[in-house]
Amino acid sequence: MMTTFAHILASVDPAQQGSAIDRIKSFVDALCAPYYFVPLTTLLLVIALVSYKQWTRPKAALLVFVAFTVFYGASMLDEDFFKIIKKPDNVPITMMIYFTGFCTWLGFRQAAVNDDRMKRGEPLIESGADDKVLVWPDLVYTELIALVLCTAFLVVWAILLKAPLEPPANPTNIPNPSKAPWYFLGLQELLVYFDPWIAGVLLPGLIIVGLIALPYIDKNPRGNGYYTLKERPLVISVFMFGFVIMWCVLIVLGTFLRGPNWNLFGPYETWDPHRPAALLNINVSDVFWVVLPEKLNVAWWKPGLPSEASFGIPAFLVREAPGIVLLGGYFFALPVFLAKTVFRKIYTQIGLIRYAVFWLLLSWMFIVPIKMVLRWLFNMKYFVAITEWFLNV
Repeated sequence: MMTTFAHILASVDPAQQGSAIDRIKSFVDALCAPYYFVPLTTLLLVIALVSYKQWTRPKAALLVFVAFTVFYGASMLDEDFFKIIKKPDNVPITMMIYFTGFCTWLGFRQAAVNDDRMKRGEPLIESGADDKVLVWPDLVYTELIALVLCTAFLVVWAILLKAPLEPPANPTNIPNPSKAPWYFLGLQELLVYFDPWIAGVLLPGLIIVGLIALPYIDKNPRGNGYYTLKERPLVISVFMFGFVIMWCVLIVLGTFLRGPNWNLFGPYETWDPHRPAALLNINVSDVFWVVLPEKLNVAWWKPGLPSEASFGIPAFLVREAPGIVLLGGYFFALPVFLAKTVFRKIYTQIGLIRYAVFWLLLSWMFIVPIKMVLRWLFNMKYFVAITEWFLNV
């Protein structure tokens, strides 16, 4: 940990080491590099799941809220940061951060109270609640009031924040950066690491399938109809990781940290369109057939991608064999190993079919951060790049 923070401090721009405020800004910019930002947010989520009974207490939650609001408000004094958040398209991001935080706190607070009550043998919050509501007049009045309030809110929003409408498409005048609407920024970020058929079709489809399948994967009858974390920790943790890290955090990353040419910038950095583009990315096949032979300098292992068929196997399959082996081990061998070790209890509880569906969803969810880290640290692009078949993973 000390080494990591020393590296962050070393990456602080010396040109910005003027006043204490400048040094803090430069430190935050360095800390927001994605290879720190995403792991740190993941660590915060893990801490939140483990200590949900402590941080959901009203005083602790209020302290976190006030601290974040003060930090966020102070950040608005920075010209570059304020330019980002004042854009009409980016205003919902601020709302999303606060609403997600509030809803997360509310759910986990009720879960903490229920878990404590179950431990003491007391009735749950939801026990004895009468949820029956008459359509007329109760439900109709409630919907009418909600309709009026929502309409008034949208009218005020439309007056204060002009719709960010662009002029007709002009190939000679392309916005830089060209970003999708805020709710699609997570998918646009995935396009950096995956082919469009994976980032735009497969992964969103698995999100929908996963949301449908989660209640059936975890067949524990306890925890239905009331808030709890103790009764269903695995499924809730997986859902929170997928929603918070793989969706909300990617939206924040695409909003605040992606600038011109889709380069990464700190939240207090000026978006310089002339910053050099990222280095050339490499595939697993390049590492195995070119980089390793050069590094090891073995006489019989000559650097170069295979260009001819071997033993009747097409050249592109020989070329991509290392990546195919890696993916095969990840998707097929690893779940068998985990079922006999770490996930033995889970496998016994849910059975083969549910475990297979569970691993399918889990493996694709975790391959996203794996590819992100490999891209950020080693410029790794694809495990398998069969351009002849337009199949890149």
